[in-house]
Amino acid sequence: MLRIAHIDSGRELRGGQRQLLLLARELRKRGHEQIVVCPEGSALEARGRQEGLRVFALPPHDPGNAHGILQLRQQLLAEPCGILHAHDGRGQTLAWLASLGMRALRVASRRVTFLPEARARQRFIYGRTCHAVIAVSEYIRQLLVSSGVREAKIEVIPDGIDLPAELPSTEVRRRVRAAWGFGDREFVVGHVGAFTPEKGQDIALEAALVLSEKLPQARLVLAGEGPLRAAAATGAKVREASGTVRLLGYVEELPEFFAALDLFIMPSRAEGLGSSALLAMAHGLAVVASRVGGLPEIVEEGSSGWLVPPDSPQALAQAIVVAASDRARLSRFSANGCKRARQFSSDIMRERTEALYRRLLAP
Repeated sequence: MLRIAHIDSGRELRGGQRQLLLLARELRKRGHEQIVVCPEGSALEARGRQEGLRVFALPPHDPGNAHGILQLRQQLLAEPCGILHAHDGRGQTLAWLASLGMRALRVASRRVTFLPEARARQRFIYGRTCHAVIAVSEYIRQLLVSSGVREAKIEVIPDGIDLPAELPSTEVRRRVRAAWGFGDREFVVGHVGAFTPEKGQDIALEAALVLSEKLPQARLVLAGEGPLRAAAATGAKVREASGTVRLLGYVEELPEFFAALDLFIMPSRAEGLGSSALLAMAHGLAVVASRVGGLPEIVEEGSSGWLVPPDSPQALAQAIVVAASDRARLSRFSANGCKRARQFSSDIMRERTEALYRRLLAP
């Protein structure tokens, strides 16, 4: 049995926090003892407690996390953990400072694509603060190497997904579509993700305007919250595309969301891997994605979807038109995507992560 502390400083429940929870659930099945370290009042704290995970809440209103680092250090001295797994950059710093002088081994997950310009800073961060780095894609691995991180320190372990036991029925599809105001004749395209600049929802909204002429039956559904959602909801793009666009906010039942779609899009400007696309593929959807980051590593062009240039509403719209033009090919791509998604199952992710932990702990 291993003793593992998962550390994350995010206050919202986004991709990194969901991956932390997914890994913790899988490791719990193996009997490992775990504690989730996160900010008090965060969505991760609430979800972790809801799922029966042990949670250590970092104090709020703590500039520089000085008090939280001291409290975490006391916790680790009282109950030592063999592995400290940081799931974001600030969590990596917290793990390092709280465990200085201890025998704990530190692992850092890297999901984001932006890196500091100074190579010396990168070498210090990953040379001193952790014993191993998990890159969620080959693209992230190459970024780390180019910034001065030693190759031997990096392990590529893609994010995992929960595979559905079965796909929702056509009855679910019709019910959800009806709730959105759509019928069987519309070609419904969807995306789920945080409304942030790198996710490219603004590109999707511009593509919807292009589709109003090229594919009048096209409908766009965007799910998620984030700092740019209010602007998207009130912006001219949505008004101009009135009746063809739906902004849903946070969606809890993703299987039902996917069931109502004909096609999934990832118009990202940057993407470490793209677990939302993987989830969509696992639920039987072909994908149109930007040719950026780790997305080409999961979306196989000409087999499970289409890859388009980033920041191009015209290219995105044209790929959607092509997808809608041949339903037999779309169905074939969907089936291929299901098979591809199985290579990223949560149990495979857990096996690779657990193997890394054990290699680090070996004499």
